[in-house]
Amino acid sequence: MLKKIFSPIKIGTLEASNRLVVPAMVVNYCNEDGTATEKFIAYHEAKAKGGWGIIITENYAVDPKGKGFTRIPGLWDDSQIPGHRELTKRVHQYASKIVAQIYHAGRQTNHLVINDQPVAPSPIPCPANQEIPHELTVTEIQQLVKNFGDCARRAQSAGFDGVEIHGGHGYLIAQFMSSYSNKRTDEYGGNIYNRMRFPLEILADIKKKVGNDFPIFFRISGDELVPGGRTIEDTKAIAILLEDAGVNVLHISAGAYGAMHGIIPPATLAHGWITDLAAEVKKVVDIPVITVGRINDPLLAESILRSGKADLVSMGRASLADPNMPQKALAGKFDEIIQCIGCLQGCVAKIVEGKAAQCILNPTLGREWEITIKPAEHKKKIFIAGGGPAGLEAAILASQRGHEVHVFEKSDKLGGQFYLASIPPSKGEIAGFIAWQIKQLKKFNVNIHLSRELTKEVVDLEKPDTVIVATGSRPIAIAIPGMENYHTVTAQDVLMGTVTTGARVAIIGGGLVGSETANHLANHGKNVTIIEMMPAIAVDEPFSVREFLLKDLADKGVRILTNFRVQKITAEGLVAAKFDCEENLGKFDTIVIAVGVKAVNELTHELAGKVNEIITIGDATTVRKALEAIHEGFNTGIAI
Repeated sequence: MLKKIFSPIKIGTLEASNRLVVPAMVVNYCNEDGTATEKFIAYHEAKAKGGWGIIITENYAVDPKGKGFTRIPGLWDDSQIPGHRELTKRVHQYASKIVAQIYHAGRQTNHLVINDQPVAPSPIPCPANQEIPHELTVTEIQQLVKNFGDCARRAQSAGFDGVEIHGGHGYLIAQFMSSYSNKRTDEYGGNIYNRMRFPLEILADIKKKVGNDFPIFFRISGDELVPGGRTIEDTKAIAILLEDAGVNVLHISAGAYGAMHGIIPPATLAHGWITDLAAEVKKVVDIPVITVGRINDPLLAESILRSGKADLVSMGRASLADPNMPQKALAGKFDEIIQCIGCLQGCVAKIVEGKAAQCILNPTLGREWEITIKPAEHKKKIFIAGGGPAGLEAAILASQRGHEVHVFEKSDKLGGQFYLASIPPSKGEIAGFIAWQIKQLKKFNVNIHLSRELTKEVVDLEKPDTVIVATGSRPIAIAIPGMENYHTVTAQDVLMGTVTTGARVAIIGGGLVGSETANHLANHGKNVTIIEMMPAIAVDEPFSVREFLLKDLADKGVRILTNFRVQKITAEGLVAAKFDCEENLGKFDTIVIAVGVKAVNELTHELAGKVNEIITIGDATTVRKALEAIHEGFNTGIAI
């Protein structure tokens, strides 16, 4: 069934055993001086062990002033080679090939990262970083050309199977190639031949230093998705020039920092949403083409290859969620695969914060070097109160290690708040993770007790060794004068499908839950108004996710009222105040309360001193996001 993705392919002198590619992704696992850490090496080694055909490492900076992030790898100096040689050695224990992506961020960095002014072909600031860059002189350009060649030579010396020149996503090479960012009038600007001079000179310098038998990949945005940026027709013309210059494979992506969703698409965007860009490039070149973009299932990858749109498929975030995907797919264990849900909470939001990458679904990401799942020395009888993501994760790991585990869930459904999160538009893939957890519970013989609450009396009777309290959270109740006379419900009731709303709905609270409930109702034909006391809504969502959420709310006509505090509900309508000025917002058929949730941990206090061991995890300790809950559940299960 997967004959295409598991067929070998040759790229120059590189022979890959399959066509599944891990593209470069920033994870911030290196030292600040660009040297490799055990964390960085083990992260890549896990993917090689998982069976990926080609692994492309993140952004090896060719110059310390070209870093876009603080803790990315570098090969701008020979002293950095030994650590990265250890990386390639470890990967080569398996069948995977490893390619170093080399790049310079250009204007897409800032002084906080490089302690200097960014550089670019023209003094036009990056839309995201907003720092005016220094316009490179011809002499400086020629030095950068040499830096790229030297970086490739070091990559070859470190044992990499090739290099990928990063000419996409709005970084320095892309800045030269696009009239969106290149306004020069000398030999490096103007028509397409001049704008291509910089990357073509880089290619020539690399070949001079590594020879013609060292494979060269080239990543490029098929469409930059910004006003005045390159389109696919421009890219096709460039592809012809690159092939003629000796590039061995083209890696077709999309976007720049002015269109971040093109680089890292959220769940809102369709699976394989830019495969047509690769298909267009493939029409004009004879070298292999790699596609990418929200491809999180091996069957999707297979269908893309069978359609002839590309020769290889990159599955970046999918490899973060499950580094063992290729092995599982090859064995036909599709229901064992953890599929990326496109939430961007750990892989993007953490990077934006300057932290190391995480994955909401994979607590081992970035911890491969320190985590080993071992049988428990002393087998225990463990009761878990709550069948949400934290409790289920703890149950899976604890049972896997040999403990007798019982999960008590007072409702008739597992998943908790995470299940509710799967209800709004574009969030349906979350349910897939809950299904994966349930599959694991069965695999490791966890005892599930639905519609049964774990109480002090049950604990007194059954006498477990350990109780894990993962009771999650409940909606915060508020009292608004006059609300008793109206149809008032919680956002959780709406998402669970236990209540029906009228045609006109007011949602009090514009946080994540309130905003997504509004989106859910608006997509079901309701006339929705969000009333939020803060200046903005959905501020906790990662940027790209929030961008599309706000767009859909606007498209569906949702009225968003910020800086409003609800005062009362009268026969004439709902009254709210903005900056102490009261306003009647009109009449509504249903009022939805979504002002937040609070921890539920009464059981922790009831059992104090009555059980050998009590552990409270997830929202039962303090309300946070699913990432923290799932990771706490994992850590508890592996340590108990």
